[in-house]
Amino acid sequence: MNAYEIPPNPTKLDDLRLVERPNPTPGPYQVVVRLRAAALNYRDHAILTGKYHTGVDHPAIPCSDGAGEIVAIGANVARFKVGDRVIPTFFQVWIDGIPPKNRGALGLPLDGTLTEYICLHEDGLVAMPPSLSFEEAATLPCAALTAWSALMTLGTRVKPGDTVLVLGTGGVSMFALQFANAAGARVIVTSSSDEKIQRARKMGAFAGVNYKTYPDWQKEILTLTRGRGVDCVIETGGIGTLARSFECVGWEGKIALIGVLAGREGSVNPHDLMFKRASLQGIGVGSRTGLEQLIQALEINQLRPLVDKVFPFDQALDAFRLQASGNFMGKIAITI
Repeated sequence: MNAYEIPPNPTKLDDLRLVERPNPTPGPYQVVVRLRAAALNYRDHAILTGKYHTGVDHPAIPCSDGAGEIVAIGANVARFKVGDRVIPTFFQVWIDGIPPKNRGALGLPLDGTLTEYICLHEDGLVAMPPSLSFEEAATLPCAALTAWSALMTLGTRVKPGDTVLVLGTGGVSMFALQFANAAGARVIVTSSSDEKIQRARKMGAFAGVNYKTYPDWQKEILTLTRGRGVDCVIETGGIGTLARSFECVGWEGKIALIGVLAGREGSVNPHDLMFKRASLQGIGVGSRTGLEQLIQALEINQLRPLVDKVFPFDQALDAFRLQASGNFMGKIAITI
């Protein structure tokens, strides 16, 4: 089979290489999936450029997100049959509740989805929503589930009438915009691009703030909320933006800490949270049950993921380059 591979200790995008590997065969409780699409996350870029907190110590197939159809099953498989369309879960295998200590994520440490075939335990898959294309479905395991966990699973759930602030217009943020809108909340987005803000408003955002035009963007958020602050912040920046998010959050609000796009260096004072009785909630993607729940929400509300661009398999490196540039909204997918 054809697959993309990262060497040990990668440092740059050009370290990605196309290789041939043996076709997998399933064990008793495993299935082989013919992958039809993969999708990129910031995590994949960080791993490939040596910036992820965990290093690569072996040749590895990148990417955690994908979708495809089952082409072979083991003798004891009960959940699926050949021909079923499926999505691998980010963590293998975390069904619900407290995650098992031995869970592993696709893309690292486990081989990922940028390959023609993948062999997984039957409990590490969910049924693909019939309304979506393979490329759309491939965007769900990491970014969509992270947004769902932030809004609907961990800490105080977002409810009708709440105001949600999403930082940036990447995959997690755009899924959060869609889920929050469906829940009856209003959404404010931040971006360095007025064009992206206008696109987000067409998707249902209440307002947007350009953080290049307004470096003290937290003041604009407070103005938009008449000084009240927001009920939930989808915090994708990390330590670089966290102090401003502390200022933005309102009484008994929640900051869902997800990413490190604004860097890992800096310091913040948590006293703002204490005086507002607000909370900081760490988000680590989610379980298989969470993925199944968000798929139900997508189907009921007839939502479709925002896929900015789709690349063919032989142009996977170009997809990574677009991811690195930041010149996109939502998700980038690769047809396999």
